[in-house]
Amino acid sequence: MAACVAIAAALLLAAAGCGGGEAGPGDEIDGTVSRVVDGDTIVAKLSGREERVRYIGIDTPESVKPNAEVDCFGPEASNENERLLPSGSAIRLVIGTEPRDRYGRLLAYVYRKDEGGQELFVNADLVGRGFADARVFPPNTSHAGEFAQLRNSARRAGLGLWRRCR
Repeated sequence: MAACVAIAAALLLAAAGCGGGEAGPGDEIDGTVSRVVDGDTIVAKLSGREERVRYIGIDTPESVKPNAEVDCFGPEASNENERLLPSGSAIRLVIGTEPRDRYGRLLAYVYRKDEGGQELFVNADLVGRGFADARVFPPNTSHAGEFAQLRNSARRAGLGLWRRCR
């Protein structure tokens, strides 16, 4: 009986967010950028700890994948992500329905916060300007239609990777 009570208490603490502060679906988390990994991944400081964050709904050409060649437009996508989110940038993350991928990365929609209170939706900006492709990874699909429209417009206009690589 004592074991059942201990398990129930542990489950309640975890469900209440007291079991390590794990982000859940739809949570919004403020943080700062520690560094850019590539075109669709950053390391962010969140509540005093560093987390690898993968942007939901987009895919950029590879630029740092181990044992893989650098893709066409990979360095440009990575450089643009770094231009948008230099180290120390204030960000707001909206966590996906599925909070982590198979590599343990936090899955999020990323918003850069400006001093004037304005936000830039980074995922959408990269797709709309041709630095990323739209990709659907269920169950994280809340912006899939928007990203597809942005991709189609960038492709039609021959922006970024659509001009150089395809």
